[in-house]
Amino acid sequence: MRPGKRNLITDVAGLLVGNASDGRLKSGVSVLVGEVPFTAAVHVMGGAPGTRETDLLAPDKTVQQVDALVLSGGSAFGLDAASGVADGLRARGRGFAVGDQRVPIVPGAILFDLLNGGAKDWMENPYKALGRRALEAAGERFDLGTFGAGTGATTRRLKGGLGSASLVLDCGITVGALVAVNALGDVVGEGPEFWAAPWEFGDEFGGLGPVRRHDPAAEPGLKAGQATTIAIIATDARLSQAEAQRMAISSHDGMARAIVPSHTPFDGDLVFAAATGALALPDPVLTPMALGHAGATCLARAIARAVHAATPAPGDPLPCWSGVYGAGGDAGRGEG
Repeated sequence: MRPGKRNLITDVAGLLVGNASDGRLKSGVSVLVGEVPFTAAVHVMGGAPGTRETDLLAPDKTVQQVDALVLSGGSAFGLDAASGVADGLRARGRGFAVGDQRVPIVPGAILFDLLNGGAKDWMENPYKALGRRALEAAGERFDLGTFGAGTGATTRRLKGGLGSASLVLDCGITVGALVAVNALGDVVGEGPEFWAAPWEFGDEFGGLGPVRRHDPAAEPGLKAGQATTIAIIATDARLSQAEAQRMAISSHDGMARAIVPSHTPFDGDLVFAAATGALALPDPVLTPMALGHAGATCLARAIARAVHAATPAPGDPLPCWSGVYGAGGDAGRGEG
C-alpha cells in the first residue's frame, strides 16, 4: 500500500470535499459530496453522538445511496449545516426522485465546540449558510488543520483540526479518510510524538517516530468544550451497504490507535463509510478485510495530520502542536 497522489480522501475518484469556516465563531463545516450518489453506512462507538439521517443508512432501509455527508461543529445547532447542503444540491437537480420532486439525502454528524472561545451570540443559526458555502467550495484539494469542521476543534492538551489521508492497495482500490478531531483524549504522548506514528508514511506529520515518553497510569480528565471525533472513510470499491458498514466498524480501530483514550462516554465518536462502486472486489472474502485495515490506517494518520497542521487564532483556549513543539514539516495543505 502507498498514499494516493494527494494523500487526501479525494484520491477516491468522484468524491469532492468543501470547507467553510467562520473565524469569529471558531467553527465550521466540511462536506463530502459525490459527483453521483454513493453507497453509505455509519457506525457509532462514542457515548454522546449527534447525528442527522443516520437511521437511513441501515442495510434494511429503502434508500441505499446518499448525495453527500456532512461533518460540522456547533453541537446540535450544527445539524442544520446539512439543510444548507441539501438546499444547494436540490438547486442542482440532485436528490432521490419522488414523483416530480428531488430530495437530496444528506446525513451528517456534529462535534461540540461551543466553549472554545468563539463568539456564539448569533441571532440566527449560522450553520445552514456554512453548509451551503462548504458545498460551493467542494473540490479535489482542500486545506487541513484549522479549517472546516476542525476550525475550533480541540483535544485534551492541544488544538484539534481537520485531517485527511489516503492509501492505494496493491489491487488498485483506493481508500481515504476525512476526520474532524475534537477528542477528549490525547493524540500525543508526553512529547511531540503522535500515537499514530507506527502508521505514518514519510514525514506526513513530522516523521518523529513512535511515542517515547508517556505515563501509563495517567487518567484522562474531562474539560468543557471538547469531545467527539467524527470521520468518513471512503473507497472506490463496489460495496453493499452492509459491507460498507463493516468497513466503518473496522476503521474505528484507527481512532483508538491515534487517540488515547477514545470512544469514551463523553465522545460522540462516529465513522461514516462511503463507497463509489467504481471497482469490483478482486476477492469478495479477503478484499473487505484489507479495506477495513486500510481504513483504520488512513484514519489514524488523518487524525495526526489534523493536529499537526492546526494553526493558532486569537482567543484559542489551547495551543497548537506547532506552537508547542515547532512547525516541523507541512503545516496546512494536502500533498500533490
